[in-house]
Amino acid sequence: MKKLFAITAALLLAVHLSACGREDTDTTANTSADNSSGESLSSIDSSADILIAYFSVPEDVDTQGVDAVAGASVVLNDGEKMGNTEYVADLIQQTIGGELFRIETTASYPLDHDPLVDQAADEQDDDARPELASHLENFDQYEVILLGFPNWWGDLPMPVYSFLEEYDFGSKTIVPFITHGGSGSSDTIETISEIQPGALIWDDALVLSRNDVVDSEEEVISWAEGLAY
Repeated sequence: MKKLFAITAALLLAVHLSACGREDTDTTANTSADNSSGESLSSIDSSADILIAYFSVPEDVDTQGVDAVAGASVVLNDGEKMGNTEYVADLIQQTIGGELFRIETTASYPLDHDPLVDQAADEQDDDARPELASHLENFDQYEVILLGFPNWWGDLPMPVYSFLEEYDFGSKTIVPFITHGGSGSSDTIETISEIQPGALIWDDALVLSRNDVVDSEEEVISWAEGLAY
């Protein structure tokens, strides 16, 4: 990785966002968190390793053309069916490099929409921590963690809780990128900060409506390029 990252972020975040209904048509792409502590991290060495960790569940929907999948959590990319967040993670990796890591669980999730959202709600009600099937043996080597996930019921998917609680992030930098069905980022960024209070959170998370992901390539690339100079 030959680019430098500059971080201006806070250990404590004030995220002022209202959750919208699932059918909300607001497609605002970016949200910011305030730098309330005044602490900052100097430029990371150009040899710093980057991890792009993401959780994504592509739904089993009709994939005959982009219009059929634009509103669901799946994207057709060169004929390959990818989850929305997976697609964004892939674009970021192509732009800035880094290692892709998919957060996977030992138990599979339903691919049909209604059972999927029902299971997500049940896991939240139970405060579940799904067992992860994928693990990182070399987590300590990464200094910058780009963390991608869908907003499920105004919160992190519970497997992302499992991931965040499995590792000691220390003072690593976390850069969130989020897909949603109308609720923006809700309080997910603040939650990340609460779970990993020592980490520095990038103050300009990428937040994309699932309805816009298909046409988001230019925006994602521009955002990713803005992380480095």
